[in-house]
Amino acid sequence: MNFMNNPVLEIKNLRKTFSNFVAVDTLNFQVEDGCFFSILGPSGCGKTTLLRMIAGFLAPSAGQLLIRGEDMTSVPPNRRPVNLVFQNLALFPMMNVHENIAFGLKRQGLKSSEIKQKVGALLERVHLSGYGKKSISQLSGGQKQRVAIARSLVLEPSLLLLDEPLGALDLKLREQMKIELKKLQADVGTTFMYITHDQSEALVMSDRVAVMNEGRFEQIDTPRHLYSNPATSFVAGFVGESNIMPVTVTKRDPLKVTTSYGQQIHATMATQSEEKELDLYVRPESIILNPPETLGDINRFALTVRNILFDGSNTKLLATVDHTDCELTIALPQNQQFAHIDKGDSITAGVPFDSCRCYPRR
Repeated sequence: MNFMNNPVLEIKNLRKTFSNFVAVDTLNFQVEDGCFFSILGPSGCGKTTLLRMIAGFLAPSAGQLLIRGEDMTSVPPNRRPVNLVFQNLALFPMMNVHENIAFGLKRQGLKSSEIKQKVGALLERVHLSGYGKKSISQLSGGQKQRVAIARSLVLEPSLLLLDEPLGALDLKLREQMKIELKKLQADVGTTFMYITHDQSEALVMSDRVAVMNEGRFEQIDTPRHLYSNPATSFVAGFVGESNIMPVTVTKRDPLKVTTSYGQQIHATMATQSEEKELDLYVRPESIILNPPETLGDINRFALTVRNILFDGSNTKLLATVDHTDCELTIALPQNQQFAHIDKGDSITAGVPFDSCRCYPRR
């Protein structure tokens, strides 16, 4: 998706400290109009602190925060063109669906006819037409989610902030809601800023993802490029699965490294570094089982299957490099070609040179 260069949100040198602890460390980024922008990171990395500063519930220690070009420094939360959807949704149980969505409009003093028209139109957009008179207790988890989002969208914010809104849902509903949220954001066109520690949520729904670690952004990119070309070892380890092996550089240009058990591997350097001690990252799905002898530019491994982790289309093998304790996780192709593989079997695996990516050792 291409966005016009029209940022809804601009963050300039934003910083937040609590006593001696730096929660958000000098961030600079912008979010384009109509974008689904996710911030992905582990608990305690500063995601929610950043969101609360944007919403106006926390004052920055330094830096500037602009929404549609206007400095928000002295603008209170209720005057900012943003709305926040919490994980617990905070719906009013004593009100029906219509009343929940209309709550903010009534506070603005709109006429009943205008409120009815706006709520009805939004219920249709979130695929809840005819649900206005239902009580909150009558709704499923996914329907409550849509009501909470509708209540925020009815005030026509420039930016909708979502703080891990799927965290309280069961796994199946969470998978369903990921798709629904993505479609909903595309339908309404409002800019979404989504906070999550779940990489699947961020990759499935987002146009852009910022990976956050210890108060800083390690990388901002499209989901596809983020997964395929992690800029740092943290991103490579946090986004997706990786086999990680400590290696030592034995030759540069082209790069050749040696594992702790003595095997030489052709690899690529993911980031500029002159360090000799590196970590080698290999995605489970980039490992080719029983590659033909004619296939070139791959590193070959003799392996013994130790376990099979059956999970339907996501089934994996756990295997060790022969005569070592080096363990590799291998994604099993979805066809039946390797269905005969069993525990204890000896197999050969290959990894293309450019799928062996090295980073400075952490």
